[in-house]
Amino acid sequence: MTSPADPHAGGGAVEQQKKLKLLAVTACPTGIAHTYMAAEKLQQAADAAGIDMKVETQGSIGAENVLTDNDVKAADGIIIAADKDVDRARFAGKRVLSVGVSEGISHPEQLIERVQSAPVAGSEGGGAQEAAASGGKERSAAYKALMNGVSFMIPFVVVGGLLIAVSLAIGGHATPDGIQIPKDTFWFNVNALGTLGFKLMLPIFSGYIAYALGDRPALVPGMIGGFLAADASIYGSDANAGFLGAIVTGFLAGYIVIAIRKIKVPKAIQPIMPIIVVPIASTLAVGLAFIYILGGPISWVFTHLTDFLGGMTGSSAVLLGALIGLMIAFDMGGPVNKTAFLFAVGLIGTNNAVMGMAAAAIPVMPLGQGLATMIRRKLYTDAEREAGIAALFMGCFGISEGAIPFAAARPAQVIPANMLGGAVAGAIAGLCGVEDSVPHGGPIVAVFGAISGLAWFFIAIVAGTVITAVTTNALVGVSNRRAAAKQAAADSAKPAGAEAALAGATPAVAAESAPEPAHATASVASASASASLQAATASATASGAAEAEEASAAADEAAEPEVLSGYLTDRTVKVQLDAQDKEAAIREMAGLAAGTGKVPDMEELVQTALRREEQGTTGLGEEIAIPHAKTDAVTAPVVCFARSDEGIEWGSLDGTKARLVFMISVPEAAAGDEHLRILALLSRKLMDTDFRARLQAAPDEAAILRVLAEVQ
Repeated sequence: MTSPADPHAGGGAVEQQKKLKLLAVTACPTGIAHTYMAAEKLQQAADAAGIDMKVETQGSIGAENVLTDNDVKAADGIIIAADKDVDRARFAGKRVLSVGVSEGISHPEQLIERVQSAPVAGSEGGGAQEAAASGGKERSAAYKALMNGVSFMIPFVVVGGLLIAVSLAIGGHATPDGIQIPKDTFWFNVNALGTLGFKLMLPIFSGYIAYALGDRPALVPGMIGGFLAADASIYGSDANAGFLGAIVTGFLAGYIVIAIRKIKVPKAIQPIMPIIVVPIASTLAVGLAFIYILGGPISWVFTHLTDFLGGMTGSSAVLLGALIGLMIAFDMGGPVNKTAFLFAVGLIGTNNAVMGMAAAAIPVMPLGQGLATMIRRKLYTDAEREAGIAALFMGCFGISEGAIPFAAARPAQVIPANMLGGAVAGAIAGLCGVEDSVPHGGPIVAVFGAISGLAWFFIAIVAGTVITAVTTNALVGVSNRRAAAKQAAADSAKPAGAEAALAGATPAVAAESAPEPAHATASVASASASASLQAATASATASGAAEAEEASAAADEAAEPEVLSGYLTDRTVKVQLDAQDKEAAIREMAGLAAGTGKVPDMEELVQTALRREEQGTTGLGEEIAIPHAKTDAVTAPVVCFARSDEGIEWGSLDGTKARLVFMISVPEAAAGDEHLRILALLSRKLMDTDFRARLQAAPDEAAILRVLAEVQ
């Protein structure tokens, strides 16, 4: 347990003489630009005020400058400038101010002043309620919690789905009971591993929603609630609650924990609250509420939907197919989906057409969401596009769970689109008499010869997939425009500054993460190169201009591979851009990259960079722009730098023109690796006003390289 924060009332002479010691943690969802800019701004403000400060950055390359127990013990306060969940348990007993990361960039001096009177964090580390009390944005807590659950769930969906798909494709064969894999075979074991991944999917999803809201005490009730959502046998139903049930249990667990922690208890009980009392009480509350309150309605829905469908078997095949498709697409494993699926399975042998309707609808959701990420890539982050590829693969094998991460992240847009596509696929299959003789869906059943009406089966799937993708993108686009309009309205009410200037930088680095490689050798070599430059200058003074030029050239050649890990050389530096607009500047800088011989397709590099600009400006404000491209149009990472004395309009929200322009180009295989470290280092260093001034004033390429060599 850390020591309580010192009171700041009184302001006596002894307290005035004591040097204030503050800590900070900065983090943004993407983990790059904002994280390091906020850290640098806070550090600069503390240095200017004569305050001792240490800042931990939680970026995509991992936590750096990590705060130790001794740091926390000696601290007078902690500033958390973050737009994602940060564990506060280690700050118990200390004054904690929690704000968004943009506040750390735009108002560091105010944060340093406010933290001195911030509330003291409770012994359980705080949660959403403490964030609200100390200046955090409570209205975004639910969204951040949902995204936290989605991010932890995605690996389980991908791994489980792909293992099941591969095992079915290679080791499976069609039987009246579905596609089966012989026991005691290699592919049976692979399938079992994939199934285990799927079993963990909903508990992980629910658990980490709860964790984001209520910290570690909420993890147990959240995960147990997720198991209840995935296993209907406990409350006597044939259909589990699916991912929608997991969302309910996650939020329920999180908010129950928050409520329990508000209860005042004797000091003797306080130490055991977070490890015994809160987890047990919240688990009982969530579990019993789910079994006795939610389980009954879920079972009722399943029973009555089954009866309803049973009464429709003689009605129009088109209407029945549309209804089956709607239900299959609604909750992807929940009671509505399971009702339609089991109803269709129960009619195999007597009416295979109903299973044909379900089989056509089953793959539409993952295929549609995967296609959506491909046809309008700018609407999605890199992580979502990668999940989209996995969803396409899973859809081919009738694994509808591949669409769950998309539905969980954007339920208002994705679920209606899924239902529309599923209804179209089911209706077409019903109209054209498609039949399926095994209890499974997707193109894989056609491969095993279980489908009659094969051509119409694929037409139904394609039609549903396209409609799902187009509708999803349309709804996501509308949602994004509304959000942008609200943000613009909010920004217009704020003074122009770094917060507004840097708001557009987030998309530039969305969803990219990678471990940081070691660069000790490069740092030593860079230091040696700097020493060589100094030696060259001394030689010039003693031996004349000709000898100095030769020595300087040799030194520059030695230093060249070490600037920004060798990605930026004198061939990729230009003192003055000829371009007058953004597109021309990108094209000109792509020409610099092409001069290295690492760009076999310059036009594709240009177009990739321009497409990136369509997602959101890479103008960071402070007269800085960092356009970048991830494409196989380059064979190795290349960094270019150029200046513009007049400045180029880059769409920066602070209204400044870009005068310092970096362009980072990486091949697909290198994406998420070394270039993230370079971008993080640049983001931090470029917040140094003196560094920018020296970079702007450097007279030639060699001088520019010497300044940039400071980026370590």
